Amino acid sequence: MSVDRFDVAVVGAGPAGSAAAIAACRAGARVLLLDRSDFPRDKPCGDGVAAAAVTVLEALGVHGVTDGYPPIGRVRLVGPGGSTVARPLPRPAHTVPRRVFDQRLVRAAVAAGADLRRHTVRVIHDEGAGPVVIDGRFEAAVLIGADGAGSVVRRALGHPANPPGHLAVAIRGYAPTANLDEQIIVTTEQRWPAYAWTFPIGDGTANVGYGEVLRGEPLSRAYLLERMNDLLAGGEPTGLRAHHLPLSTRRPPPGRGRTLLAGDALSLINPFTGEGIFYAVLSGALAGAAAAGGPSRVAERYRDALRRRLGRHLRHSGLAAWLTRRPSVVDAAMRAAARDGRVFDRVVELGLEDGLLDLRTVGHITAGLVRPE
Repeated sequence: MSVDRFDVAVVGAGPAGSAAAIAACRAGARVLLLDRSDFPRDKPCGDGVAAAAVTVLEALGVHGVTDGYPPIGRVRLVGPGGSTVARPLPRPAHTVPRRVFDQRLVRAAVAAGADLRRHTVRVIHDEGAGPVVIDGRFEAAVLIGADGAGSVVRRALGHPANPPGHLAVAIRGYAPTANLDEQIIVTTEQRWPAYAWTFPIGDGTANVGYGEVLRGEPLSRAYLLERMNDLLAGGEPTGLRAHHLPLSTRRPPPGRGRTLLAGDALSLINPFTGEGIFYAVLSGALAGAAAAGGPSRVAERYRDALRRRLGRHLRHSGLAAWLTRRPSVVDAAMRAAARDGRVFDRVVELGLEDGLLDLRTVGHITAGLVRPE
């Protein structure tokens, strides 16, 4: 059987994989993009596309990914104890169903030159001395695993799934809404950390869902739906699907030998908010650029690029996740954000982009703990 040879092979054509393929193609590499599904296809997700993700894609030459979906200019946050803040977002977000968003990125990858093929990857061989071999059918100088929370590539590298406390589960559906321009996130003390959301699409429907951090015991679909209905008002959701969220507080090494990981496969889910699309397109772009430079020290180049771009932010988001293990801290943050727009912006940027905590923000939250209103 003949073997097809490529400079870069990418497993998974979601946001991380498509971004990786685009970046590698733009750098002149011959790229194979594999996915087990045809596009368009549904993907369980909150569908929230932060402005930072759009910025990364536009830097890759990809424009129009949010066309037809109006900007969402405000967010309303409800703390576990009922503290509420509603303010304009620092930069508007969009809600774009993944069936649409992912297909647009796949088309951009193909337009950039990627060879897209439907294929379910099962066996990977990376012996270190030669190309990476995929199922005996494809060879690549560098392999990028962007195949999600259940990554085959990650398992081939010997990395286990995230343990309890570093893995969340969520259920998502679509429901009618009169809300057109405000994201709503409702947190709850029960089984904290946990929250429900409503993200309007702009057509009279919204992406609605509920998620919580796993603690070891499995959670049923009926339980997740019950919790969502307890926290959100609205019509009965359709299109319900559940999914796992590997949090960035327990990441494997970003690469080894000639194989790299990006997006959910690298556990790049913000532990503070559950956001993953910005992390996906950014890590994918960095992986694709590193891979296009050839296999020599590619894992080190990618690790260093991630560290420069996201290292401080990931430390700060991990710290925020640790601090907010106490629901009272979240309510204090809500009160501080309601008083001070700059605190609000910092909290949003930490949760949706690559923002950092600063002493001023921490001081305002701490003051709220000492002197709750």
